[in-house]
Amino acid sequence: MCDPRAQFGIVFKMARQFPRIIPHLPLVSRRSFLQGMLPAMLPLNGFPSFAAGTPAASPAFEEISPARSGITWIHTAGKSAQKHLPETSGAGCAFLDYDNDGWMDIYLVNSGKTDFYTPTRPLRNALYRNNRDGTFTDVTENAGVAGGGYGMGVAVGDYNGDGLPDLYVTQFGRNILYRNNGDGTFTDVTEKAGVAAAGWSSSAVWFDYDNDGRLDLFVCQFAEFDAALGCGTDKDGVHHYCIPRIFKPRPSWLFHNNGDGTFTDVSRESGIAEHLGKAWGVVATDLNNDGRMDLLVANDTVANFLFMNRGGGRFEEDGFAAGVAYSAEGRARSGMGVDSADFNNDGWMDLFVANIDEEIFSLYQNNHDGTFDDVAMQRGIGMATRWMSGWGLKFFDYDNDGNMDLILSNGFPDDLVDQISNKVTYREPLLLFRNDGRSFRDVSQQSGPVFAKTFAARGLAVGDFNNDGGVDVLISVNDSAPVLLKNNAAKQNHWLGLHLVGRKSNPDAIGAQVTYQAGDLNRSRMKAGGGSFLSSHDPRMVLGLGQRSKVDWLEVHWPQPSGAVERFTDLPIDRYITIVEGTGKWK
Repeated sequence: MCDPRAQFGIVFKMARQFPRIIPHLPLVSRRSFLQGMLPAMLPLNGFPSFAAGTPAASPAFEEISPARSGITWIHTAGKSAQKHLPETSGAGCAFLDYDNDGWMDIYLVNSGKTDFYTPTRPLRNALYRNNRDGTFTDVTENAGVAGGGYGMGVAVGDYNGDGLPDLYVTQFGRNILYRNNGDGTFTDVTEKAGVAAAGWSSSAVWFDYDNDGRLDLFVCQFAEFDAALGCGTDKDGVHHYCIPRIFKPRPSWLFHNNGDGTFTDVSRESGIAEHLGKAWGVVATDLNNDGRMDLLVANDTVANFLFMNRGGGRFEEDGFAAGVAYSAEGRARSGMGVDSADFNNDGWMDLFVANIDEEIFSLYQNNHDGTFDDVAMQRGIGMATRWMSGWGLKFFDYDNDGNMDLILSNGFPDDLVDQISNKVTYREPLLLFRNDGRSFRDVSQQSGPVFAKTFAARGLAVGDFNNDGGVDVLISVNDSAPVLLKNNAAKQNHWLGLHLVGRKSNPDAIGAQVTYQAGDLNRSRMKAGGGSFLSSHDPRMVLGLGQRSKVDWLEVHWPQPSGAVERFTDLPIDRYITIVEGTGKWK
């Protein structure tokens, strides 16, 4: 086997002598380069390597076929010769427990009729009920959630506080709010609620921005799309899905929950509408530990937005000063998927943004002073994403060792790129990074045959569909069938699952801080809102314990307006529990 250090010497010389090959690599010493990149490339001790031929009982992630799962629905992009950009941009997916039986169901978003596309057959979204045996049943028609437009994404949240998850479906044209009726059906209440948001919507997130105990709604607007303008043609007269510089930026929306089933558009008075973007992804998170939820918005070809919540219903856009608006070279990138987690366990939420090929994905480490450093290269993520284009993604502890890992779904937007590039492909592999406490190691190759495949992946949601404590993954694929991955890696470690229910604070407990001690392991996890791209996740938190067989104590710091702190001992392990705010007990 070739010495990895020798391989690094070759790469380092190429990078220094031919800057066009890796134009964003800073001028660093050989020692600094090796210190920053070597940890991510060396073999991961303790994990089997399929490439080396080591036998394994089961892969870390196992692809579940449609024949096994019963999920036979397929996304239709409606691709045309004109290459309209929405065709290659969708769609999203979600894990949710729509019937409150304790098992994660699945929602999938499809395209549909719009001004630039008329399907040859009826298209619809899909809701699949979990049968609790690894299979799913399509209940879309009975539930009444088929959609009815050119769908993009989905956000799940209990906006009316009745204990039932509701669905907000984003579309090109007009969005839909489905209220959960509690009997297996939903009602379209969009007009009454006032959240149609005409335009081209992408990701959305439920969160309580004013700490009144009700979930508000932020909706990303991508751009002012003109089908007549299109992307143009290349020198040979061929249409391509293009970089969207030609489309005008637009403001996103913020809707305040009035508590009576209606919402008020507060985009202008909140400061959100002052900033025109091309928004793809959004995550709600508290970045300065002030008890107010902030927003990171990933924009395509314009600066990313960091909306810091200053209270009183106002947001201040602070992306440039914080260091997350542009690349290190001062260029706007093609931001798509986003997420937030405390990956280095220092008590401060960090950020991640996936970009297009050659731009390097960004891992923003919180400096505790309102600024962030992009440490993607130092932490082992930079070079692994060099030629990738990232969409859906999520921080999650896939092996339940107590550290937040990262999964990325990728795919280049232009389906003709293979004809003009020998490095970038339309379909790209999934990437899995394991957080070892020092760096993120690319363990994709060791984690199952599915990571050797390529996809035109877009949305990504995480959730434990079989309730075994291993967080599974659902990936939506443009113009193809979704991919369901079962987690087999988590079974090696212990865990505790939490379903938090707010009473005085918002029903979904978005913004709650959970701290726990298990022997020598002390961790704190915040429940962020949203994250990924066009997708929504299992609302439960899974706390990894490693080999430790006991949780000594656990504290829940509930979001405002409650702010209460509840402490629990004598907790079980390897199962899910529910904690309702203010009861002082679990069940």
